[in-house]
Amino acid sequence: MNEEIRQLEELKKKVETISALLDIGKMEKELKELEKTIQQPNFWKDQEKAKAISTQYEHLRKEILIWKDLQKNIGDLLDFAKEIKQNLEEGMEEEIKGQIDAFTSDVKKNEIIVLLNEKHDKKSAIVSMYAGSGGTEAQDWTAMLLRMIIRFAEKKEWHVTVLDESRGQEAGLKSVTLRVEGRYAYGHLKSEHGTHRLVRISPFDSESMRHTSFANIEVIPEIETEALEINQKDLRIDTFMAGGNGGQSVNTTYSAVRIVHVPTGISVQCQNEKSQQQNKLAAMRVLTSRLQQKKEQEEEKERQDLKGEHKKAEWGNQIRSYVLHPYKMVKDLRTKHESSDPTRVLDGDLQPFMDEYLRYIKK
Repeated sequence: MNEEIRQLEELKKKVETISALLDIGKMEKELKELEKTIQQPNFWKDQEKAKAISTQYEHLRKEILIWKDLQKNIGDLLDFAKEIKQNLEEGMEEEIKGQIDAFTSDVKKNEIIVLLNEKHDKKSAIVSMYAGSGGTEAQDWTAMLLRMIIRFAEKKEWHVTVLDESRGQEAGLKSVTLRVEGRYAYGHLKSEHGTHRLVRISPFDSESMRHTSFANIEVIPEIETEALEINQKDLRIDTFMAGGNGGQSVNTTYSAVRIVHVPTGISVQCQNEKSQQQNKLAAMRVLTSRLQQKKEQEEEKERQDLKGEHKKAEWGNQIRSYVLHPYKMVKDLRTKHESSDPTRVLDGDLQPFMDEYLRYIKK
């Protein structure tokens, strides 16, 4: 039992350290402020904003609960182990060992949160995907990546909204943009930014030849529209008839919106919401996020120039390879982390790759 007590004391200390790093006290104050906001009589007047705050509240509440429960349960088991140390009943030691293993697994699963401490890590994310050259092959690969990201988000209980999509003529997607709402969505999904390569026997090739396809994923943090001042005179706003899947009103009215920021040439569009106003709000959200990203990239470049550093841009670089034939392997080319089960990875099991990426960028 001495060994079990030692393990519990180490676990207790580790959880206390993580709780201090996360500043659970500060998080609880933030939760109380959100609760006060939710209790305001006019809270649901702006439904979109209210929904976002409610989601933020629920994710924060769960995060606090994880660490408080771990701290309490490990502490209780430690006290219990010390009490019964001299008078162990049959089977009791094995039961305690089982609980220690479960707590150790829970801590390991959640401790990666400590590495999510960059400026925008807690924010929701805007994710865009673009098929590379290769026509239907690359477009089908883009659709597979979209499913992978959505499945991962579902596991995290995040909310996904497809803002815009351009479908391929035969299958798949030429491009797609989605909003992923959830605490730490950007912090996790930033690991997917870059070029993804697929090697497989083509389902579109009558001769069953092996094909290599590429698709780019762009991930940026979602920035609140009020956080960045945009001169309305710098915007050109066009409306057009939405295409693709959707309700009757989506396909028969000029509900789709394209916004161009003239000074930078940045263009975004949204057509999947039901009304023109909803599409305009969604498009402004994406535009604000991309302008903020551009601003921060320019500031970073200036900082690197002043320091005489040259940091290689990751956009367009191949980051991960998915091989389905002649063998099965998914390998991250940055961290060297790999899996021999591509089916599981493509079904959204991305956490191990994301955890390794977070450790990699902190080295």
